[in-house]
This record gives sequence, structure tokens and C-alpha cells, in this order.
Amino acid sequence: MLIIPIKDGENIDRALKRYKRKFDRTKTMKNLRARKQFIKPSVTNRAKNIKAKYVQNLRTTEEQG
Repeated sequence: MLIIPIKDGENIDRALKRYKRKFDRTKTMKNLRARKQFIKPSVTNRAKNIKAKYVQNLRTTEEQG
């Protein structure tokens, strides 16, 4: 459960914005969506490897100019 302390005289919109930011940082929705269906570990590992290759490729092209 997220707790957002509201200071005296603080605008409700500002507090709501803080709540939304904190909610996004906890990755609650991402976890819920991931649990909706089962994904095989081999598929997740493959996606991780593909992402790592992509990032590595970006870094090497950045270094080369």
C-alpha cells in the first residue's frame, strides 16, 4: 500500500502527481500484467539476451562515432 503524506495547504493535484510517480516506480502494474499469463523461462531469457545484444550494439556504434 502506498502512503502519500499531504502537507498543510498542499495542492491536491501535486499530491496526486506524487502518488502516480510513486506508483510507477513500484512497477505494480507491470507485475500484474506479467502475472496474467505464464511465460516460459526460456522465452524471458531469450528476450533478455536480445535486449542485451541491442544495448551492446548501441554502445559500440556510439563509441565508433
